[in-house]
Amino acid sequence: MIFQCTQSLYATVSLYLSTLVALSSAAIYDQYSDIPLGKEYDFIIAGGGTAGIALASRLSENSAFNVLVLEAGTSSVGVFNITVPYFATRTVLQYDWNLTTTVQPGLGDRWLFFPRGFILGGSSSINGMFYTRGSSDDFNRFADTTGDDGWSWDSIQQYLALNEKLVPPAGYPNTTGEYNPNVHYYHGAVDVSLPSFSQSIDSKVLDAVDELGGIYSYNEDVNSGSPLGLGWLPRTIDSEGRRSSSVTAYLSDESNDKLDVLVNARVARVVPTSNTTLNSTARYSFRTVEFTQDITNVTLTQITASKEVIICGGVVGSPQILLNSGIGNSTTLLAAGITALVDLPSVGQNLSDQAFIANAFLASTTNTYDDINRNDTVSNEVLAEWMGGDGQGDFQGAGPLGDTFANQISYYRISEELTDEYGDFAAGATSPHLEIYPGNGYFIAPPTTGYYMTMTTVVVSPVSRGSITINGSNPFTPPIIDPGYLTAKFDIVAMKEAFKIVYTFLNASVWDGYILEPPTGLPSIPDFFTMNATELDVQLESYIRNSTGSSAHPVGTVAMSAKDASYGALDPDLKVKGVDGLRVVDASAFPFVTCSHTQVPVYVFAERAAVLIKTSWQQ
Repeated sequence: MIFQCTQSLYATVSLYLSTLVALSSAAIYDQYSDIPLGKEYDFIIAGGGTAGIALASRLSENSAFNVLVLEAGTSSVGVFNITVPYFATRTVLQYDWNLTTTVQPGLGDRWLFFPRGFILGGSSSINGMFYTRGSSDDFNRFADTTGDDGWSWDSIQQYLALNEKLVPPAGYPNTTGEYNPNVHYYHGAVDVSLPSFSQSIDSKVLDAVDELGGIYSYNEDVNSGSPLGLGWLPRTIDSEGRRSSSVTAYLSDESNDKLDVLVNARVARVVPTSNTTLNSTARYSFRTVEFTQDITNVTLTQITASKEVIICGGVVGSPQILLNSGIGNSTTLLAAGITALVDLPSVGQNLSDQAFIANAFLASTTNTYDDINRNDTVSNEVLAEWMGGDGQGDFQGAGPLGDTFANQISYYRISEELTDEYGDFAAGATSPHLEIYPGNGYFIAPPTTGYYMTMTTVVVSPVSRGSITINGSNPFTPPIIDPGYLTAKFDIVAMKEAFKIVYTFLNASVWDGYILEPPTGLPSIPDFFTMNATELDVQLESYIRNSTGSSAHPVGTVAMSAKDASYGALDPDLKVKGVDGLRVVDASAFPFVTCSHTQVPVYVFAERAAVLIKTSWQQ
């Protein structure tokens, strides 16, 4: 559903959004010909997403560097549906690449929509805005895997500080006890806030935690590095109830003439600018980028960086660009009609995504968010509230639209009995296997009737792996995406455990009479605890395989590894192995997915990459 508002309300919204355009439009170009003639660049960044914009901004802080970002999508500045936080629940296909996976045997031979932002700011412009860092174990595992202590939890705190700016929520509600002030940062680039609007289920959720205890215990701050338990959910939303993306956070300096952004620019490949010999081994230098602004009548333009090309195309785009450039598995490249230049078999492999199910239980209430996304009258009312109530443009972000779709989030480990049998694939002993969060309504597009409570279940430490491969020699043909969902036994076992946790939570006395019906395919709450164990197991497995989707947290397709490792695609400094002048900075560089939403770790990678790159060129 795409929001429809009255003409007067639309005019007011448009006036407001036009003020945002001035913040970041100075360096954004629609056409390459509009860029000042003869301008040369030290760094060219392929991809203006979460990582690309943050990295570009940090590099351009050095007055000696000129930086160009090539973004395939359109500008996000002033786009209405992505500015209002709650409207993240409304899929707008024009801002997505509209990719799909291959048929997934682990999902009952279904294919899935594979979300990926096709807009400046990338997925930071369309995501659910969850601000979750993951566990300390996640980053310590990065450090152990790469042999670089700079990726450890203690070491990355400086980059969290550069990124996070904790601000009061819209309306300045009392948030005492909802977070630990000592584990947050207050002077970074991206606005982060706690929930501003109370959901009707908030008190019930917290009462259930008090009643149950144990694994359900309250966690004062899930971002402390120890996320287990249930706590309040910070999100990347500013104090006026607006989305804070890489664009709003990092492109707000009008006077920055060191950074240019070209939108509608599709990168085809990187091209060698030289071929040197080191220790009798040929070594290519890739500092030229080939792109087009018209994939219908393709005319390729080449531009060369004097220092480095940095690929920030995301888990799909980065391996696709490398493979189209002849960097990958030589055998498969030749089979696709690509000249193999650098044999790097790990490119496109190790794809990992978190299996996700939004489980909507019918509830005995009308006090949910469901009518916001199915009733234009209600939608207009809450929009007017978000804009200040009087329609005069105070823009205080009041009401439900100034928040995302969940106020709390919780993390759990599966039982020791199961880890003994299937292995423990979390990053450490205090890291979760599962994420569960309650939502006061049906996730995304609700049915025409009924009111719901959604318990979303996510396997955050999955074992299943897949791949990204190119589909021929045309660089603009969508790649073959095979995430391999639920192909590892551990993942299906873990998701079953998630349902035991959900049902036990909803069986707390505070929910008596609240849940009317389970999602189709699941047993009622009483039946869950009385069914034959084998029958329950069969029913859960069928439901899971037929309901699982993508969490939109894919990682790992250009993974970093130790400098001397025989596997992996990147060194710990994010340089592509075996070549010069080329790095990759985005979630594709993660060797493992963090037990979190991936937005914050991507920002961490961008912030650290900026420091590494600046340091290397200042020596």
